[in-house]
Amino acid sequence: MTQPAAIYARVSSDRQKEQHTIASQTAALQAYAQTHGYTVPPEWVFEDEGYSGALLVRPGLEALRDLAAAGQIQAALVYAPDRLSRKYAYQVLLAEELQRCGVALVFLQAPASATPEDHLLLQFQGMIAEYERAQIAERSRRGKRHRATQGAVSVLAGAPYGYRYVRKTDTSAAAYEIYEAEAAVVRQIFARYTERGDSINAIARWLNDAAQIPTRTGTARWERSTVWGLLRNPAYAGHACYGKTAAHPRQRLTRPLRQRGACPSPTAAGWERPRADWIPIPVPALVSEPIFARAQERLQENKRFAPRRTIAPTLLQGMLVCRRCGYGLYRTSTRTSQQQLHYYRCLGSDRYRHLKGPVCTNRPIRQDALDARVWTEVLRVLDDPALIDAEIARRRAVARSAAPRRTRTAELQRELARLDKSSERLLSAYQDGLATLEQLRQRMPDLQQQTRAIAAELHTLEVATVDDAHYLQLAETLSGFRAKLRVRAETLDIRERQQILRLVVKEVLVDGDTITIRHSIPLRAGTGPS
Repeated sequence: MTQPAAIYARVSSDRQKEQHTIASQTAALQAYAQTHGYTVPPEWVFEDEGYSGALLVRPGLEALRDLAAAGQIQAALVYAPDRLSRKYAYQVLLAEELQRCGVALVFLQAPASATPEDHLLLQFQGMIAEYERAQIAERSRRGKRHRATQGAVSVLAGAPYGYRYVRKTDTSAAAYEIYEAEAAVVRQIFARYTERGDSINAIARWLNDAAQIPTRTGTARWERSTVWGLLRNPAYAGHACYGKTAAHPRQRLTRPLRQRGACPSPTAAGWERPRADWIPIPVPALVSEPIFARAQERLQENKRFAPRRTIAPTLLQGMLVCRRCGYGLYRTSTRTSQQQLHYYRCLGSDRYRHLKGPVCTNRPIRQDALDARVWTEVLRVLDDPALIDAEIARRRAVARSAAPRRTRTAELQRELARLDKSSERLLSAYQDGLATLEQLRQRMPDLQQQTRAIAAELHTLEVATVDDAHYLQLAETLSGFRAKLRVRAETLDIRERQQILRLVVKEVLVDGDTITIRHSIPLRAGTGPS
């Protein structure tokens, strides 16, 4: 009498699928079933192609477990224990589950008896399979890291918007190629964010509605998170980075996963690693280094000064720091019989925020008094023409003689000269019969590709120098700005005062009766107390 059984087979990579290893597993299992008295209908042959053995959530495996729970089979045929799972703990879990359902788990590449020695051998096979998986993952990680340090683009996940990924061939390495139609959009996004001061939300609306620029897929809208990620991507400044994110244990089950009823993986990708651990890989730049640096500065400012749930804006929002405990100050209010008074209060002085009570004794300070004092100080600094002119001259000198840019330009020029000499030597060797045509075809495309990339980066640095000079010339009109500021100083609304204040002041330190204003512009000796 034959027994009803099901077959399960699995491969984890595209290469294994191309080599038809899953078909060979299924054929071997079907032959085993015929010779050992098992009946396997075609719909009970379950295959998982491209699924890792470290996961339990697999369509074929789920169907096999459901079939066993329904009591329709008496045996489950699997080629080897590592095909069922690469983790020994999962193998034990599945084996016990099938045993409770009255289903015999049969492996072709494992002993069929139930002696203690056979169980021990099966356990060793599971542990060896788990060790092999960890070894493969570690070798892959080390190999990718080594190739990244050598500047190989092939270790990156894919080309971001504005580039096209050129696959590796027998004659050239993988590379990023500028796709000018998308690159123009990237430059406009950076220009709107850094020069015009548009918000990320305004840029997303412009892309979707005003300009009607399609995304790369053409089937989705531009989201704010997409624009935010684009502005943070260092590849646009010429340095694509490997190892920016890493898997991290999942902290909570999100609402979308709960609504879908999905079984999430124990790890969540996308956790950003420290920037010191990033490995830069040179790629053609789309924007200059100063523009990209200004975008990062604005992103940090937005993170610091974001209004979030603030009902009414305040002049010093996000700029006040307690000098005693280092916490920030927030606005609070109290109502008297005649009016409502607003105060700035230290977060460290709140009892309910800290387990052992308040950590700071700094008293609240009146908002109107502090705002007026800081605004008066800012107007005094901006009304000093000698101070502003000295700062403009200093920044112009720094921009004209920027050491990192000149050093990078010199390095690129030396590398370009080296590549030109290599091309000349290769052609000379071919003409003298020292190199074959096949060798010439293998080496020359790679040299030409490197030359194009370096030439593009040199052009970007030249454009950045011109942009800096043009921008610094605009600063000479500050005398007119100061004249207008004197007239409108008392009539500016809170948003305009915030913009001016954040250009001049870094932070305001509050310590009892002492207030220290840290300026962005160095003050000369004798200009008065800060």
